Amino acid sequence: MDQFVVLTVYCGLIVAASMLGGALPSVMRLTHTRMQLMMSGVGGLMLGVGVLHLLPHGVAESGSIDVAVGGMFVGILSMFFLMRVFHSHQHAPVEKEYPEVAAAEHPQDHDPHAGHAHCDHDHGDEGPKSVWRWLGIFLGLSLHTLIDGIALAAAVAAAAHAESGLAKLALGVFLGIVLHKPLDALSITFVMRAGGWSATSMNLINFGYSLMCPIGVVLFYFAIGSLDDAWRHNVVGGALGFAAGVFICIALADILPEIQFHSHDKWKLSSVLLLGALLAVAIGWLEPPHAHHHAPAPATAPLPLPAMSPDREL
Repeated sequence: MDQFVVLTVYCGLIVAASMLGGALPSVMRLTHTRMQLMMSGVGGLMLGVGVLHLLPHGVAESGSIDVAVGGMFVGILSMFFLMRVFHSHQHAPVEKEYPEVAAAEHPQDHDPHAGHAHCDHDHGDEGPKSVWRWLGIFLGLSLHTLIDGIALAAAVAAAAHAESGLAKLALGVFLGIVLHKPLDALSITFVMRAGGWSATSMNLINFGYSLMCPIGVVLFYFAIGSLDDAWRHNVVGGALGFAAGVFICIALADILPEIQFHSHDKWKLSSVLLLGALLAVAIGWLEPPHAHHHAPAPATAPLPLPAMSPDREL
């Protein structure tokens, strides 16, 4: 299947997932447990995709472990500072939306004498201090989604030379992105709704946010279009390593710590986390054995035989 077709389908599904995420509160009741289960599964999937798919593909594409790991290092730092500056991954606290459901599910979390010793960190759930508070979250998540588009384009470009049609799809990277987008879009629309914005305004902003991934895809192909083969392989390999760092940072610095602070349902959340990680492993099993092949090492010339003197007997 042509790269253009694959990326067009993926971008369309990611846009749809983002729009659905922004509208989730009006479609279903996002209870505390449901949000935590979604975050746990997505966190396990993103961690598995980053470690088991993006990083190995980056090494294979560039032919250099230094390029891929260097890209991963930059990706981790970039995503960390992006979250630090914009506070971008503030997933909607459902207790504000449905306090009676949250209290019924986990009464110990709403006991004023419970101490909340397990939850001393700031969830960012004090409510918007300004009707424009959503703007910082929007900017941070838009940059993040732009990076996701670059990662998706790099993964599909790297998989283009795979032998199997299924391996050409870069399915793991796509799933890690498309399953995470509804949570991000929900963060934007939740804060906008708390600030009193209309449904039309929220839908327009969410649509603009959802377009960041296709824009990232286009930017990536513009960036590598004029490069020769050697540079293109290095750029794609480095971009895959960078995307691995982004996925790992989101999973370890944002999603999984958020779940860790909630002591209730720990076995249920841990099980869903494991299922997400196993899904990333299963996607790897669907690929043929040579999907992660490395570029063959150049053949070395045979060592010259020592010269023999004419009068030497064999």
